[in-house]
Amino acid sequence: MTEKRSFPFDRTTGEQLRGLSQPGYYPGFSTLGQQKTWDDATRRTVNERVNQIPAIHFFEPREAELLAAIIDRVMPQDDRSPYRTIPILEIIDERLYKNALNGFRYEDMPADQEAYRLGLKAIEEMAQQRFGGSFPALEVHRQELILKSLHDGRPDPKHPAWEKLPVHRFWALLMEDCVTAYYSHPWAWDEIGFGGPAYPRGYMRLENGLPEPWETDETRYEWNAPVDSVSELEEQGTPPEHSSLGGHGGSH
Repeated sequence: MTEKRSFPFDRTTGEQLRGLSQPGYYPGFSTLGQQKTWDDATRRTVNERVNQIPAIHFFEPREAELLAAIIDRVMPQDDRSPYRTIPILEIIDERLYKNALNGFRYEDMPADQEAYRLGLKAIEEMAQQRFGGSFPALEVHRQELILKSLHDGRPDPKHPAWEKLPVHRFWALLMEDCVTAYYSHPWAWDEIGFGGPAYPRGYMRLENGLPEPWETDETRYEWNAPVDSVSELEEQGTPPEHSSLGGHGGSH
């Protein structure tokens, strides 16, 4: 079955929007265009996030490929140009390579480095068991079925790793890292019309939703989910596991 991707579309013309150098509702807005208002340290830090993408050091190649496929499902960037894709995988890898913590760790969780190794291994083996193929090679719908089972706290199929690694904690860890990596990047700031660090300029108009002089008016567009995505099937009232791609042991 041909893989179906999700792209936004222009609500006036109905045309799909893809390969965008700047997705989001604020066309023409550039956070980096505001950098003249930042101090030197801030300007240097923010520009490094764009110009110095870290290399992969922590994950093995197969782990990196697997996590990249997972990230594509939980934080899709199908509409972005390849040259403006936010490097979520690389940012997570750098954190783990440096063994930098998020500020806390649950007592029933292993260290983050071990948690990722265990979780990724379990997801790959679940894909092999349920669909007879490697997770990155599965169609989007089948990937989503596995990930949704983790999101719901009911791994399908069951795997012994989740007895040592609480699945709801792992999911929260994964999502925190993905969202933090995405929204720490200036290109995500462009997408939401965020002007970047407020120091030393600050913000003037703090009441009644009034825009700052440098802000851009919002221009919305629409999204359609792929017809065989888990979320779309649920909205239509079709149980995802009963769809044509939901069975166990199928080929990919």
